[in-house]
Amino acid sequence: MTAGIDYKREFERWLERADESLQSELKGYDESQIEDSFYKNLAFGTGGLRGIIGAGTNRMNIHTVSKASQGLAAYLRKEYGNEASVVIGYDSRINSDLFAKVAAGVFAANGVKVFIWNRLLPVPTVSYAVRYLGASAGVMITASHNPSQYNGYKVYGHDGCQITTGAAAEILEAIEAVDIFDGVHGEPFDSGLASRKITYIDEAVFDSFLGEVKNQSVLYGDAIDKNVSIVYSPLNGTGLEPVTRILKEEGYTNITLVEEQKMADGNFPTCPYPNPEIKEALALGIEYCRKTGADLMLATDPDCDRVGIAVRDRAGDYQLLSGNEVGLLLLDYICAQRVKHGTMPEGPLLLKTIVTIDMADRIAENYGLETINVLTGFKFIGEQIGILESRGEEHRYVFGFEESYGYLTGGYVRDKDGVDGAYMICEMLCFYRSQGISLLDKLNELYEKYGYSLNTLHSYKFDGPTGMAHMKKIMDHIRKHISVGSSFGEGKVLQVEDYSAGFNGLPKSDVLKIKLEHNSSFVVRPSGTEPKLKIYISISADNREKAEAMERRVAEACQQLVASL
Repeated sequence: MTAGIDYKREFERWLERADESLQSELKGYDESQIEDSFYKNLAFGTGGLRGIIGAGTNRMNIHTVSKASQGLAAYLRKEYGNEASVVIGYDSRINSDLFAKVAAGVFAANGVKVFIWNRLLPVPTVSYAVRYLGASAGVMITASHNPSQYNGYKVYGHDGCQITTGAAAEILEAIEAVDIFDGVHGEPFDSGLASRKITYIDEAVFDSFLGEVKNQSVLYGDAIDKNVSIVYSPLNGTGLEPVTRILKEEGYTNITLVEEQKMADGNFPTCPYPNPEIKEALALGIEYCRKTGADLMLATDPDCDRVGIAVRDRAGDYQLLSGNEVGLLLLDYICAQRVKHGTMPEGPLLLKTIVTIDMADRIAENYGLETINVLTGFKFIGEQIGILESRGEEHRYVFGFEESYGYLTGGYVRDKDGVDGAYMICEMLCFYRSQGISLLDKLNELYEKYGYSLNTLHSYKFDGPTGMAHMKKIMDHIRKHISVGSSFGEGKVLQVEDYSAGFNGLPKSDVLKIKLEHNSSFVVRPSGTEPKLKIYISISADNREKAEAMERRVAEACQQLVASL
C-alpha cells in the first residue's frame, strides 16, 4: 500500500481533473469502489504495471499510463540523454491501442524517440525490436492471460529482457516523483508522427523476427511428413498473423482456425479467462478437433508468449498436456536432435524456474546439460541469456522453459515466445509421427525412463485492500511453523529454502520451497501480477496413481494451512 494516501481526497481530485469519460465513471462509484480504486497507486515492479481497467490510481487508465510513461521517460533521459528511444507494442485487450498511443505521446513530448508497431503483435516482437533497433527500452501494453477487465504495461530494458529489480526500483522512484495531472507532459499521437518523433517500425523487422523463429528448427535436413491436421486458436489475441504465417510458410498448411476466437477481441467472449494453462480456454478448440479429427490443438494467449496444446489419444479423444509436459518433450526432442546431428555446444545449458518440473534436470543431465534454476518469471531466464551473451557464451543456451507454458529455443529474444513454441511443437509432432510415435507415446517413454512426475498449481485469491496483508500473514506463518523434521501431508519436511534473503545466488524474493520425502516438494509465493497466493506442488512416484494420491494429501495440507488464517 502507498503510505499516507488519502483516497477520499484523491477521489475528489479525479472528479475535478480526470478525463471526462473517467469522471463520468467515478460519479457512479459507491464507497467500497472508491476505496479500492484509490487506496494505493497501481504497483510498478519488474513486471511493470497490471490492473483492472477503470478510473482511479489503482486502475489502468490513460492517467496511470501517462504517469508511468513520464517516469520511465525521465529514467531513460537520465540514462541515455538525447539518444533515448523506446519500442512500443500492444495486444488485443480493451484500450491497448489507446494506451500505446498515449504512452507514445508522453515519450515524444519528453524527447524520447518512439518506434511503434503499426498493428497489434505478440510481446516477443517488442523484445526482438528493442535489440534489432538498438532502442533503450521497450513497452508492451498487455495483461498477458488475465481476464478481460485487466490491462498492463510491461517494460523491457535495452537488452530486450524485462527490467530487473534494480531498474524497476529506479523507474518506480521516477514515477512516484510525477504528479499524475500536473507532472505529465504529452502530445497528440498524430503530431508526434508528423514530426517524426514517433515512427512506425519497418516491416523488415517483423520479417527478420519470423526468420529467427524458423532458424530454431532442429531437423537439420531430416525429412518429415508435415501433412498433419492442426486446429489453432489465438484466443482473440495477437497470434493469428505470425503463427499461421510461419506454419504455412514452413509447410504446415492443414490448419483450421477456431472462428469464434480468430479475430482480435479484448472482451474474449468465448474464453473469459484466456489462459492456455486452463482447460476451459481450449474447450472450444477441442470441439473443433473432435469435428475435424485433428491431430493437434494449439492455443496461444492474447499476447502470444504462451502456448497450450491438446493431442489426440489412442481412443480418438483429446488430452491436454501441461506446460511441464510440453517442456519435457521439447527438451528431449531438441537435445536428441542436437546430439544426433553433432550440433550440441560445449558446456550446454538448460534454463528453468524453481517451480518448473524437476524431472527436466534429469533429462538435461542425461544429455550432458547443466541446469540453471532461476526465480519464477521468464525475465530471469532472459537475464541469464544476457549474461551468457556478455561473456561470449550465448551459444551454450540450448533451451529454456517454465511450467506456465512458456518456451524459448534460442537467444534471439529475451522472453518466452508463443510463435516459437507453436512452431517447434508442430515440428516435434511431425518428426515423431513420421516414426509412428505420438507425443503421448514419447511422454510415457520419458516417464518410464526417468520416473513419473506430477506438478500442480493451486491458487488462492485475496482481493481488496487487505489482500496483500493477508498473503504476508500466511507467508510469515509458514516461515514460523514449518521446519526441517516437521510433518506435512503425511510426510516429513527435509529442507526449507527461504528466498526472502536470497538463496543459491538468486535475488531476494518472497518465495519458500519446502522439500519433502520421496523427492517431492512444494513452493509458495505471492503472485507478482495478481492478488493471488500460488502453491506449486511437485510429486515423484512409481506411477500416476501413486503420484495423484500423494498430491492430494499435500494439497489438502496446503489448503488447511491457508484456511487456518
